Amino acid sequence: MTHALPSPSDPLKIGTRGSPLALAQAYETRKRLAEAHELPLDAFEITVIMTSGDNRKLIDADRPLKEIGNKGLFTKEIEEAMLRGDIDIAVHSTKDMPVAQPEGLVLDVFLPREDVRDAFISPGLTALDDLAEGAVVGTSSLRRRAQLLNRRPDLTVVEFRGNVQTRLRKLSEGVAECTFLALAGLNRLDMDEVPATPISPDDMLPAIAQGAIGIERRGDDARAGELLARIHHAETEHRLAAERAFLAALDGSCETPIAGLAEIEGDTLRLRGQVLRPDGSEDVFEERSCPVADGAELGRDMAADMLKQAGEGFFEWRD
Repeated sequence: MTHALPSPSDPLKIGTRGSPLALAQAYETRKRLAEAHELPLDAFEITVIMTSGDNRKLIDADRPLKEIGNKGLFTKEIEEAMLRGDIDIAVHSTKDMPVAQPEGLVLDVFLPREDVRDAFISPGLTALDDLAEGAVVGTSSLRRRAQLLNRRPDLTVVEFRGNVQTRLRKLSEGVAECTFLALAGLNRLDMDEVPATPISPDDMLPAIAQGAIGIERRGDDARAGELLARIHHAETEHRLAAERAFLAALDGSCETPIAGLAEIEGDTLRLRGQVLRPDGSEDVFEERSCPVADGAELGRDMAADMLKQAGEGFFEWRD
C-alpha cells in the first residue's frame, strides 16, 4: 500500500442508496474492507444519497419503470456525488448498473456473488405451476413478466413495485397471488421468514449480474483502487464480463426483456442467454462455452447471433 490508509479522522466515504438492501450491501463492503486492511469500521463512512428512483415525490410506485426512465434512475445522483468528490466509492447492485459508466468513473471491483436465482413468493403456494389458470401475478420486472407469459400465457400480470415489505403487504391484501424477488436480496436481509421458493435458472434465467455487488470509483483514484483490490473477487468479474458484454451488445435497458447467466467450472465458462418479446409471445435462447478469458468476446458474439435470429422489431411492444 503506497497511500495513507483511511482512519476515523479521515474515513473512506462509501456512497449508497438508502434502501434496506442497499445499506446491507454497503455494510458488507465496509466490513470486508475493514477486515482486509485490519482497520476499525469507522475508518469507512457510509453516506446515503437519494436517487431519482428512490424519490417518492418524483416516482409513482404504480407506474412501470419503462415509463419513468432507465437504470440511471438509481445511479445518477450517486455518480455525480462521486465526481464532485463528496464520496470516494459507491456500492451498487450490479444488475441496476448501465453497461457504460460516466467519463471518469470505473466499475471494476466485485464482491463474491450471492445466489443468482429468482424466488417465487406466495402466502399459500410453493411453485409457479401451482397457479390456477388466469391467476394474477405481480411484478415490475419486464424480464420476469415476459418469461412468465412465455411459459404461462394464461396468467394476468400486474405492476408490483416497492420494497419487500410493500410487496408482501400487497400479497396479503389480495392484489396478486404471487410475486418474485431476487433470492440474493432476501439472503442479504436475513429474511428467512418470507415464504420464498427458489426457482432454478433452468426454469427462469436470471437478470444479467443478478446477485452481484459492484463497487464504482473514480478512475484516477489510485488510493481507492488499492484499497478495493484486496476485496475483489476475480471469478465474479469473469462471469460478469461475459454477461455484461452480452447485455451491451443487445443494447439492453430496463425496457428490454433480457436474461443471462455465466457460470465457471475449471477453465471453462458457460454462458446462457435469452431475449424475449415484451409480451412473452416469442423468445430466443442460446448456450455456449469458451475459455474463461474469452467470456466477453463470447457474450458479444452470442448477442449478435441472437439479434439476427430475433429479427427487426423483436423488442417492440405490441398493442
